[in-house]
Amino acid sequence: MSGLAGDLGIAARLARRELRGGVRGFRIFLACLALGVAAIAGIGSLGMAVREGLRADAQKILGGDVAVRLIHREASPAERSWLRRNATVSEAADLRAMAYTVRGTAGGDPAQRRRVLVELKGVDDLWPLYGSAAVDGKPVSRSRLDGLLAARNGVHGSGVHGALVDPALPLRLGVEIGDRLRIGGQSFEIRGLLTGEPDRGTRLFTLGPRILVSRAGLQATGLVRHGSLIYFHYRLKLPPGADAAAFVDRLKAALPKAGWRVRSLGEATPAAQRFLARIALYLTLVGLTALLVGGLGVANGVRAWLDGRVATVATFKCLGASARIVFLTYLIQVLVLALAGIAIGLVAGAILPAALAGLVESVFPVTLRLGLYPAPLAVAALFGLLTALAFSLWSVARAREVPPAMLFRQTVSAVEGRPKPLYIAITALLVAALAGLALLTAADPVIATIFICGCAGAFLLFRGLAWLVARGAARLSDPARGVRRGPNLRLALANIHRPGAPTASVILSLGLGATVLVAIALIQGNLMDQVRRQMPDRAPAFFFIDILPHQAARFDAAVDGTGGATRTTRMPMVRARIVRLNGVPAAEAAVHPDARWATRSERGLTYAAAMPEGSRLVAGDWWPADYRGPPRVSFDAELAQGMGLAVGDTITFNVLGREITATIANLRRVQWRTVGMNFTVIFAPGTLESAPHSHIAAVYTEPEAEMRLLAAVNNALPNVSGVRVRDALESAAGILETIGVALRSTATVTLLAGLLVLAGAIAAGHRRRVYDAVVLKVLGATRGRVLRAFLLEYGLLGLVTAAIAAVLGAIVAWAVLTLAMRAPWTLLPGTAIGTALLCLAVMLLFGFVGTWRAMRQKPAALLRNE
Repeated sequence: MSGLAGDLGIAARLARRELRGGVRGFRIFLACLALGVAAIAGIGSLGMAVREGLRADAQKILGGDVAVRLIHREASPAERSWLRRNATVSEAADLRAMAYTVRGTAGGDPAQRRRVLVELKGVDDLWPLYGSAAVDGKPVSRSRLDGLLAARNGVHGSGVHGALVDPALPLRLGVEIGDRLRIGGQSFEIRGLLTGEPDRGTRLFTLGPRILVSRAGLQATGLVRHGSLIYFHYRLKLPPGADAAAFVDRLKAALPKAGWRVRSLGEATPAAQRFLARIALYLTLVGLTALLVGGLGVANGVRAWLDGRVATVATFKCLGASARIVFLTYLIQVLVLALAGIAIGLVAGAILPAALAGLVESVFPVTLRLGLYPAPLAVAALFGLLTALAFSLWSVARAREVPPAMLFRQTVSAVEGRPKPLYIAITALLVAALAGLALLTAADPVIATIFICGCAGAFLLFRGLAWLVARGAARLSDPARGVRRGPNLRLALANIHRPGAPTASVILSLGLGATVLVAIALIQGNLMDQVRRQMPDRAPAFFFIDILPHQAARFDAAVDGTGGATRTTRMPMVRARIVRLNGVPAAEAAVHPDARWATRSERGLTYAAAMPEGSRLVAGDWWPADYRGPPRVSFDAELAQGMGLAVGDTITFNVLGREITATIANLRRVQWRTVGMNFTVIFAPGTLESAPHSHIAAVYTEPEAEMRLLAAVNNALPNVSGVRVRDALESAAGILETIGVALRSTATVTLLAGLLVLAGAIAAGHRRRVYDAVVLKVLGATRGRVLRAFLLEYGLLGLVTAAIAAVLGAIVAWAVLTLAMRAPWTLLPGTAIGTALLCLAVMLLFGFVGTWRAMRQKPAALLRNE
């Protein structure tokens, strides 16, 4: 140990003296490490800031300490009495309705009124229990809010209810504050813009602008009818010190068959938490990919730096330094500089949430809780340290084997060969530790395992492709093959396959980053193509909801009367909740996470004698058209697989407080991409007909007849709301575009890491490139010929790398879309070609810069030492 301690002391002094010379040779090393660490630290810190923001605002987001929701029906007197005895209760209701302009339409054609689907919410005088609403950008008190929503005398007459509207509504309808809107059978005066709604939740997708009215105003519309699709909310403020979880248990025990959805603070934002977890996992894996790609830059940077230290190492050996002292000297320097790079990355990652807070809050309705979060920073630092050691140990271990004789031939020779088996084993252990850390910190170990296997496969694949490229270049440049080639091409091919060529590093680093970018671009491009081009061609023009059973004939007559409808499909719809699977409570059943969504809240279901279009039986038989017997259901096959269900199993539904147990008669494969009328659950006739329900209809028409159709239905049936499918798809496309930009931006970090590795690879071969350029100029080659030869080399590498990235990116995108997302695949050649040109341009640019630096070297300065 004393010998090791002495060697360590000597190595530390030597390392300190060498580090005084600066970090010129370590710039790529520092940049690659800092970039990867910053990506992981920033993503982790941003995720923590969002989660802490959701947790801190849970009461405002939920609207109370406990939230209870019913659908189709209000709480019964007994249920309402129990709630009010045990908590302060605020009641609200929301539904979708059609709003249209009143100003300027008196005596005019009702069909010319401007109409829009809105999300209408009626609140009582206790709303909100927590937080405050914002009107025209400013918080308002509860009393002020009550005054804005109350019925009062105004310029348009007496008893007009007030409404606060989403800022997007005036733009859609061409109205302003003081104008009136008609919703159902009631007119409302616009009294302000609703810019803050504390219990709105964290939904990214809505079908229309929000309108806030009083409960009395909502009741006056005439839209609150038995069977209509209305959500009734009861938000509860518990007494001080009360335990919300215990209260929920008491509530469920007291009213076990109420059929309502109950949430406490811990479940305020379940969908948002799941969405954030998936996004955070993806972004973390992209950051880890950038760090791993940057690891190649670390390896190249250390290699280039040690190549420049060959004479110094040989001098140490000549002066009696042992191999261990040499190893420790350079390992200490690597560790010191690695810690510097990690520190830079941690600082950048820590401030990233503050830099992106405005952007995130504009897209995702949450207030970030900014702060310093040690956990993600510690994880990022550990990833960075393991990466630095794993990718640099090989070169440092080889440096210890440099013989003293290298002092006399430093120009041509470099650090070559393999290190001793001990260091190879340590490197393997470090790589295994990286994989283990990725598994340990991942939210989904299965996805993390797939990622690790994918990274290992990608590294091996690109390494193998690089070997094939080098072998192909060697065969093409072989004079024995008898094919005449110009000197520029021969020199370029020779440089691709010569010993020490950067071919493998270039193809691996730039190719991996470009592959990720191509895959994301193709996935998003295919989804956008589906939403914006293919789906609108197959989808209906409108979905009409809240058609009451006695209004079905009038609805059909209104649609037929326009003369523009080409096809109409109408089906009954009941909202129900799955409460048991084969007798096991749904919350306790073994359900795959991808299918768990179906058990969390109410789902729409129907009953039918015939199987709807867009379905195909895969198991069981359809019931007879005149079936009358025990409850039976047809179930979506994919969902059944996730729930572990088969034909003959039972499902228990809670339908408006009544539990119905049905047997699965058959399983269907549903073509959801047609955006047509279909349901995951279809009951056989004879079970649901007497339950309160409404109808939903899909109407197909030509674009020019859409507004005429909407006006005809709305004038005949004011309570019926029309969802314009084209608008919904455009809204979905906008969300996809926003998410796609974020994902592409993150993936660009991987490409940037690849570019840094490319710069490192060029720097690693700079000394050899200078020597080649000098020798060629001495032999009579002109500057232009040498420049063309080197650029041709980089052009060939860039073209090959781009082609490989385009093909592999397309394969990855195809696999994700067809196997994971079960979506159709369309090759988008423009994306692949664009990426190829980008890779080629980047390669030529970096090659030109590296070659120009080599060309500036004077022959005399180099030949003087030969």
